[in-house]
Amino acid sequence: MGVADHSKNAFTELQRKKVHRYVIFKIDEKKKEVVVEKTGGPAESYEDFAAALPENDCRYAVYDFDYVTSENCQKSKIFFIAWSPSTSRIRAKMLYATSKDRFRRELDGIHYEIQATDPTEMDLEELRNRAN
Repeated sequence: MGVADHSKNAFTELQRKKVHRYVIFKIDEKKKEVVVEKTGGPAESYEDFAAALPENDCRYAVYDFDYVTSENCQKSKIFFIAWSPSTSRIRAKMLYATSKDRFRRELDGIHYEIQATDPTEMDLEELRNRAN
């Protein structure tokens, strides 16, 4: 499974330039590569991000999580989320599961990874707990 150049570029824009709050990727089965499906601007919330994930299909996503530490420092961590809802097709789950490590290696600078099968496994509280 290949990774489209614009997928790597979108991740770099999120990581270095803070152009995006999140990037959602999908596998284009015809091209056999991971492509950008949607990006969210810096002002978009975590709720906007979660709502942008499909209810019945798998996706990869990166989310730039801003938080304040107990020492009152502004920090940012990048989360890689492998979204694989239990209602998605078996074939899609298999395709995303077998392609994940290869794709993940292309994105240098991920701090945490979450495997989620329903929204509660990737709620904002889960991100806070991991980041602190």
